[in-house]
Amino acid sequence: MPEITYREAVRDAMSEAMRRDGDVFIMGEDIAEMGGSMGVTQGMLQEFGPERVRNTPISEMAIVGAGVGAAMAGMRPIVEIMYQDFTTLAMEQLVNQAAKHRYMSGGQLKVPLTVRTQGGAGWSPGAQHAQQLEAWFVHVPGLKVVFPSTPEDVRGLLFRSIYDDNPVVFFEHRTLYGIKGEVPAEIEPIELGQGRIHREGEDVTVVATGRLVHEALAAAADAEKDGISVEVFDPRTLLPLDEEGLVSSVKKTNRCVVAHEAIVRMGFGAEVAALVQERAFDYLDAPVERVGARFSPLPFAPVMEAYVIPHEEDVLAAIKRTVGRNGNG
Repeated sequence: MPEITYREAVRDAMSEAMRRDGDVFIMGEDIAEMGGSMGVTQGMLQEFGPERVRNTPISEMAIVGAGVGAAMAGMRPIVEIMYQDFTTLAMEQLVNQAAKHRYMSGGQLKVPLTVRTQGGAGWSPGAQHAQQLEAWFVHVPGLKVVFPSTPEDVRGLLFRSIYDDNPVVFFEHRTLYGIKGEVPAEIEPIELGQGRIHREGEDVTVVATGRLVHEALAAAADAEKDGISVEVFDPRTLLPLDEEGLVSSVKKTNRCVVAHEAIVRMGFGAEVAALVQERAFDYLDAPVERVGARFSPLPFAPVMEAYVIPHEEDVLAAIKRTVGRNGNG
């Protein structure tokens, strides 16, 4: 299978959808000549032209609002929000419009809108350009929320999201754009709501999202040196969530750690912990451990940023706590 970057996988999914379907187009700030702030849409203007690769004014509410209207009119727009922090400027359109129209119309209206956005720490962007806000959107009925961690998954899930008849908020992590991975020669759509086990294990399940999937895999390799067998489960889509796959994994290992870059308090991990407690309590041999960012705006200084966000060693420490081992193994 060919090996491509996460960035190339995102571009590949959008380009292939646009080649196949004239109703698919993309719009956002600086996505045309500039190729997007992260270089994801480079070359797409040359292939598809300015009608289908559209620069927009600097107004997230207008961008998403136009996307909602285009979707209800029969198009399949892909809207790029430059940083997920800026989704806060489009919450009215996302939460009260995109998420509600299909329900309020009794199914007469569809809103096949894909809102791509990126964020995440690890490169000192400061407090207004690196938040992880996925838990906000998982709380909204009518939206679907996707957060892939590998090139294969981001390509298959994005292609599938574009053809979903419901609005999808599609999260990408800034530091993952350069990672490489094998993908099928032909795009294989991945159904939303299906998690993925990246590593089989017997002693503890680590449920991880985004960048933390890779931190969890590194922690699992370190834990193996101490005789701890770790299973790494990536939900891939947060809504709908693969509850059966997640719970089955925890029932097998009898322990659970949930890890994400977002702030721990009220984060997606709290929902996972509640789900495990409700559906697998009798199988648990230890409390569910949560790993995430400290309750702080993200500092600009690299050393302080590193202090606030979670890393491999934080996941490893949680693994060792839940299996009853100290830091020395």
